[in-house]
Amino acid sequence: MNFLFKKVNIASLVFFRIVFGILGFADVLGAWIGKHFWEKSFNPDNFQFKYYGFGWVKVIPDPWLSIVFIITMISGLGIAFGKWYRQSAIIFAIGFSYIFFLEKAYYLNHGYLTMLIAWWIIFMPLDRNYSMDVIKKPEIRKTEVDYWSLFLLKFMMGVVYFFGGIAKINPDWLNGQPLKIWLKQKSDMFLLGPLWEQEWVAYFMSYSGLLLDLLVVFFLINKRTRIWALGFVIFFHINNMILFLIGIFPFLSVTLTLLYFEPDFPIKAWEFLERKFKKLNRVGDWWRKKFNVNQNQNPRLKNQNSNRKIITAFVLVFSTLMLLLPLRHHLFKGNVAWTEEGHRYSWRMMLRQKRAYGNFTVKNLRTNKITKVKTEDHLTKRQKRKLLTHPDMILQFAHHLRDMYELAEGDEFAVYADLNAKLNGGKYQKYIDKKVDLAKEEFELFRHKEWIMPLEEKEKKEDK
Repeated sequence: MNFLFKKVNIASLVFFRIVFGILGFADVLGAWIGKHFWEKSFNPDNFQFKYYGFGWVKVIPDPWLSIVFIITMISGLGIAFGKWYRQSAIIFAIGFSYIFFLEKAYYLNHGYLTMLIAWWIIFMPLDRNYSMDVIKKPEIRKTEVDYWSLFLLKFMMGVVYFFGGIAKINPDWLNGQPLKIWLKQKSDMFLLGPLWEQEWVAYFMSYSGLLLDLLVVFFLINKRTRIWALGFVIFFHINNMILFLIGIFPFLSVTLTLLYFEPDFPIKAWEFLERKFKKLNRVGDWWRKKFNVNQNQNPRLKNQNSNRKIITAFVLVFSTLMLLLPLRHHLFKGNVAWTEEGHRYSWRMMLRQKRAYGNFTVKNLRTNKITKVKTEDHLTKRQKRKLLTHPDMILQFAHHLRDMYELAEGDEFAVYADLNAKLNGGKYQKYIDKKVDLAKEEFELFRHKEWIMPLEEKEKKEDK
């Protein structure tokens, strides 16, 4: 594992620090305005869906919650500018993680990826050049750092791409689903609408997306094909931005993809711009003078070794976990797109379109009185939309109803869900066993939920 400690130019890591800090600021700002103020999803008096193991994360009331958002945004800018970098990185990781764990209905892969990276960069020397910390303390400046920081970021992007491609090797995706459905919904889009109506477009996007995810890392590793791979990546993400609302993910993905280029690519890119636009020379001269670019780095820092055993162990353990976690859905029976067991944290992106309808009923076991529950009386629109297609959230909501009714009336209650769902344009079918009292069921991390009705295969439907 000696390759983890070879010296590389710090420029690409500085570039990543600046972009990541700005994107982190923008993502938290969007959550503060959209989720908190607009959708009112972080009301401490309302019910929130919790991640398994993080039920202890509670919503705090305003103005304290808004203060958390503001401090987290400021810390994102602190990362970007390299001001009090270590402290800013720690605050951002804590604040972003807290916001992430407040509501499971908002789970997105880019949020999960951002949270992982936020914790890593605490320990990465991303502030050792071109930062406000270096201006204040020039002795910490470095032009080269150990490769492990760059490797970990590149490895993570490779994992996202590759497992995103593996997940696309399924009958629905190869048949153009769910893109056929989504593109048809965009048929009224200005100028591009008629294009989205063409069936071949759905197939083209499905297969090109599959091949891109599976092969892009191999093309990025090869110097001769690297620039072409970047072009396809940018085209892919621009297309996704036009069609879908996916937040900062396209920008974060392109930024991580650029790390596959030579570590000094930002310097070469700036030098190219200076040659093309002479007025930029003044900016470049100021920049080089401000950060003492032409001075040799501190030899004492250069010869200073990190604890190699700890770093090597961390990289090995974390890399292994990242390779195994996306495979855990094989521990469960059934189609993961239907059961959702093993779906999160596995880079299964944009793979299914599910619709569901039905109702919950609460039964008083003493009086046998049955009450039909209106989900809109308890949940936001986002929560309701996610609830009916996610069994773990169905179970959490059932437990919430049980606890709420037992607290109000003092009796014991049973909760039943009579739901129907369809996957990727298929027919509606029973999703949850309506005879099972969900109030008595418990969530187990690695146990299949037997009350999820099995998905009928298309071949069986045709036989009927």
